Amino acid sequence: MKLGLMSAALAALDLDSLASWAADEGFQALEIACWPQVTGDRRRYAGVTHIDVDMLDVAAVHKSVEGRGLAISSLAYYPNNLDPDPEARAFANDHLRKVIVAAEQLGVGLVGTFIGRDQARSVTDNLVEVEKIWPDLVRFAARHNVTIVIENCPMIFSPDEWPGGSNLAYSPAIWRRLFEIVDAENFGLNLDPSHLVWQFIDYERAVREFAPRIKHVHAKDMEIDRDGLFEHGVMSAGVGWQIPRLPGLGEIRWNRFIAALYSVGYEGVISIEHEDRSFEGDVDLVKRGFLLARDVLRPYVL
Repeated sequence: MKLGLMSAALAALDLDSLASWAADEGFQALEIACWPQVTGDRRRYAGVTHIDVDMLDVAAVHKSVEGRGLAISSLAYYPNNLDPDPEARAFANDHLRKVIVAAEQLGVGLVGTFIGRDQARSVTDNLVEVEKIWPDLVRFAARHNVTIVIENCPMIFSPDEWPGGSNLAYSPAIWRRLFEIVDAENFGLNLDPSHLVWQFIDYERAVREFAPRIKHVHAKDMEIDRDGLFEHGVMSAGVGWQIPRLPGLGEIRWNRFIAALYSVGYEGVISIEHEDRSFEGDVDLVKRGFLLARDVLRPYVL
């Protein structure tokens, strides 16, 4: 396994500066944010462009990244690919295709994204929408020698995202249906255990049961605010009591999670995803958060 980081939290840095710092600090891989330069997606840690796929300079990217001994674990673009607004959906799907083509040109095998969701509609209705668009997207990726990896974040952190959130792929039952609808080798999971914790889903069992589908891993922790849980209850779907934290500052037993990855033969990248508000505000504080997470995970990733 290799230890990397997801670049979106360091939006203030260009790719060359980010790669220089990451290499100097002993990281081995970068998961690189590839949102379009002009986008309406302005939620936290979105809308970040460390590689502009509309003006891709392959040689410059290789010089910045591989030239410093780093690997690119994945290109990252996480919009709502099932947006109920037809124009927004088409825009997201079209840009995802551009990211896939860029991945092929860069020799990167993985592209991370969200399935998406219409939060006002049922799981069953959303699965009908999955059948309309996702087989074609995955076939497109296959033609470009790219595997799409879906993150399991429900995308429900605030009242405007309640009740359904904007990403369907949040539970094992839904993953099974997705893999039935899109039965392809180049369609897998970018597994983030933090989103399982607050749903009371066993993350070690998830690793064991979905091992062949786990192509990439996010390292983010989760703290459960017990007072918030008392006030809002589980019917709030985490709103008011789930707190994203850096690895080592939440509820996940990283030794057990990584042991499960070793047991199933996972040899990919563990990419630190920084969404911890306690380590925001300036670039140095964000970097400090990444280094804290690095030092928690490094003893287990060799």
